[in-house]
Amino acid sequence: MTGHGPRRRLPDDVSTFVAELSRSRRTGAPEAVLDELRRVILAGDAPPGLAIPCDEVAALFEVSVIPVREALKTLVGEGLVEHRRRGGYTVACLTPAELDELYVVRGVLEQAALAAAVAQADGADHAGAREAHHALAAAIEDGDVRRYNRESRRFHLALVAPAGMHRLQAMLESAWNLTEPYQPMAQVPLAERRALHAEHEQMLAAFVAGDAETLRERAAAHHEHLRRTVSGTADGVRP
Repeated sequence: MTGHGPRRRLPDDVSTFVAELSRSRRTGAPEAVLDELRRVILAGDAPPGLAIPCDEVAALFEVSVIPVREALKTLVGEGLVEHRRRGGYTVACLTPAELDELYVVRGVLEQAALAAAVAQADGADHAGAREAHHALAAAIEDGDVRRYNRESRRFHLALVAPAGMHRLQAMLESAWNLTEPYQPMAQVPLAERRALHAEHEQMLAAFVAGDAETLRERAAAHHEHLRRTVSGTADGVRP
């Protein structure tokens, strides 16, 4: 069995979630369902608590509900989706304490990799970090908050990747994924985003200079600043 079902017409009043999916759908491909559901959630297009109607998603992709449910079960395992008995599937919500905890986790994991990353980084790694930093600066100047969020992630991962600690990086990206639906930087004032980016500049300088001690100090201060800034800013955080 392929999981394909008969072609079904989408209702005129499709759900908010499906409306976001339809922007880049790949119909008739069960294997595309998981990738597209994950993409929409991580992009912040589906806010926490938003209902995910299996039937409408299946109709959009022109598949049966089976691959949709399998994809959603995978996303439940990744912490991006919640399933409630009789309540169906929704984009996962976090409590304020859980959101704060994830920022703590991100900071701790990054700290654990920075010294090794500095020791093993080469010219290509330095260039990649500079490129991400410049893209982040451009996002600030353009007022593109979503691009700021995306490029900030790329910058931080560029500082960690040279360590070659693949399991640690996977854990870091998993923790980062759980905060993505909130897009917290969208609610941070421009002046504060500029201040955070100034700290990125200091981190980049230490990384390129091969100064692991300074980089770890700057990164620790940056993460504490980030935690204070994000605290209480995310819409949809449940009490």
